[in-house]
Amino acid sequence: MTNRRDFIKKTTAISTVTILSPSIAFASKANSAIRMGIIGCGGRGTKVISSMLQHTNTRIVAMADLFQDKLQHSKIKLDEKNIEQGFSKIEKANTYTGPEAYLRLLENKDVDAVLISSPAYTHPEFLEAAVAAGKHVYCEKPVAPDVDGCKRVEGVGNRIKGKLSIAVGFQIRHASPYVEMVQRIHRGDIGDIISGELHYFSSGVPIKDRDGISFDEARIRNQYHFRALSGGILLDQGIHMLDVCNWALQSHPESAIGIGGKKGGPDFGDTWNNFQVLYQYANDINVSLHSTQIGPVFGDVCARFIGSKGMAEAHYSGGVFINGENQWDSGVLRNKTQELTKEQRSAGVFRSSLHDADANREIHFIRSIETGNYLNETSSGVESTLSAIMGRNAASSGKLLAWDETYFSNSKLDPKLNLSQFNR
Repeated sequence: MTNRRDFIKKTTAISTVTILSPSIAFASKANSAIRMGIIGCGGRGTKVISSMLQHTNTRIVAMADLFQDKLQHSKIKLDEKNIEQGFSKIEKANTYTGPEAYLRLLENKDVDAVLISSPAYTHPEFLEAAVAAGKHVYCEKPVAPDVDGCKRVEGVGNRIKGKLSIAVGFQIRHASPYVEMVQRIHRGDIGDIISGELHYFSSGVPIKDRDGISFDEARIRNQYHFRALSGGILLDQGIHMLDVCNWALQSHPESAIGIGGKKGGPDFGDTWNNFQVLYQYANDINVSLHSTQIGPVFGDVCARFIGSKGMAEAHYSGGVFINGENQWDSGVLRNKTQELTKEQRSAGVFRSSLHDADANREIHFIRSIETGNYLNETSSGVESTLSAIMGRNAASSGKLLAWDETYFSNSKLDPKLNLSQFNR
């Protein structure tokens, strides 16, 4: 059986990758479809690849996960999605479990592209191996839980040289209301930006049953409660608003200082459940980020930018609009408790500003493969991940951290996992 080191040595993927062009005379939908594999079969990954199958010409042909039960639970749903689109079920021979499952999937010549939706600590290693195998990659955020991992991903991006597509799962950049708002900010509709306010108020993540399993397995199945596995809440949720901010301001923060803690959180795990971080961007633009993950209620998610001519504001639910000299409204319903009227539904009014985000994101990725106009989103993905890491580390240390200090720290989190126990 091939291990990771031997796998990387024997693959020559980047130099031999095949361009899939729509100009090829395909005989049917089945053999024209981009053949997808999924690595990490949890809820988010299953949802993303299901949506990809619905909105693009793709077929799910292979699956990999550390745990058999997670793979089987996801396979039932993905087989149904394949059948709905006129494809066959995923062959049992193309399903892989265990710590080297991802390598077995990447060795599969029938796989054109992969979705990496495994825990964040795996992303750098899995991305490196996928690119070495010549696979196009859609990698969920964050790109890594630490600086060392970010640099590994940065290195992958520098090496692909336009021969593969790598997309990072910041779907908000493809949500139509956000795209229009950011375009208006860039053209000066709110004037000179003075400050920003970001918040992500989430409900808590329950602890999954730990009875009868090892400590390592319990941690992996509860990855969001462990910093070395997931990166913590700033890298899981707050990062979305930081990505919007970096996009709107066309830069990354220069420094950060913050506070936070885990008051009221579960005893199992070491992640904080609340952060308040103040970032400073170039041109004396101060941005506050408030991120929480606790309790039974999911609250508001918002990015707000205050400028000399007005204010731009975007909520997941609650509208996307600009007030001031250049008024604008996306048409997304501002009152998130209000029911849509028949006329509003007919006019295409939406309650969520993310109504087309996933579909647009997935279409963009698949079309890049079909046309050979490949994406490389590693730079922005690394930048937003490092922004979240800088805020997390500043709050944890109680010190003001500069961007360069964070970047050159090469800090690395060790998950301290014994994966050999999952060889079955």
